Amino acid sequence: MTAVNAKAAEPRPLRQADLSGVQGVFTDVDGTLTTGHKLRSQTIRALEQLSASGLRVVLVSGRPAGWGEAWARQLPVDGVVVENGGLFFLKDARGKLRKVYLEPPAQRVANRQRLEQEVQRVLAQVPGARLSVDSRYTEVDLAVDYNEEARLGDEGASRIESLLRARGVTAVRSSVHVNCWLGRFDKLSASRRFAKVAWGEKLDPADGRYVYAGDSFNDAPMFQAFKLGVGVANVRAVLDRIDAPPAFITRAPEGRGFEELARALLARRRTVRSRGVST
Repeated sequence: MTAVNAKAAEPRPLRQADLSGVQGVFTDVDGTLTTGHKLRSQTIRALEQLSASGLRVVLVSGRPAGWGEAWARQLPVDGVVVENGGLFFLKDARGKLRKVYLEPPAQRVANRQRLEQEVQRVLAQVPGARLSVDSRYTEVDLAVDYNEEARLGDEGASRIESLLRARGVTAVRSSVHVNCWLGRFDKLSASRRFAKVAWGEKLDPADGRYVYAGDSFNDAPMFQAFKLGVGVANVRAVLDRIDAPPAFITRAPEGRGFEELARALLARRRTVRSRGVST
């Protein structure tokens, strides 16, 4: 990751964000919804309240397709983008779950075969490096564990990223894994495609209708595009190295930070409605 200017990397407090026109929330999961790698009941309740208020909620994660399908079926969300944009899930008008890939089948097969070969070559060069346990449930990308069950630290993660990129593989960190893939997609391109397929609309992150919440390096494309990009407080750990910082930041870290964002959105929504303004 390239370093950014320290002054430019300092987000504004969440209280300064204009949330009056927000219609939905796109959010990362690990380190943003989770707290200490767990999903708190209070955070699930925040998702429920956002959905019940009429706000759209979409999860955007580096986690595998297998996780995404479970989330789409069981959580109060409108859809789930997984594998850093490789595919997404949504429910059609009849409530049937639909899976959409960003790339055609032949390209996915060829990319997957090459990706597995390239990743294995890199793993052999970094002591202690191994695929994440849940990589077996992926379809498009792979994940190297550096901070979930493995403890490779920033130095190990950076070396893995560097080696993979030298081999032409896209590699970027979440808070737990180095996600890697071949293909022209990321969280932002998949979110745009999701909005088109699910809602029939063009997603313009700069118009203030959607918030994005995240915490790590692989959220940079979203932070760069979204006028209302919000980092939960633990994003401070990477602000000096992330390619694009969020515009705003919560006081609390991880899931509690997301709950803080949810409270702000719900309060603003109540205020707008009390004034008789349509959202």
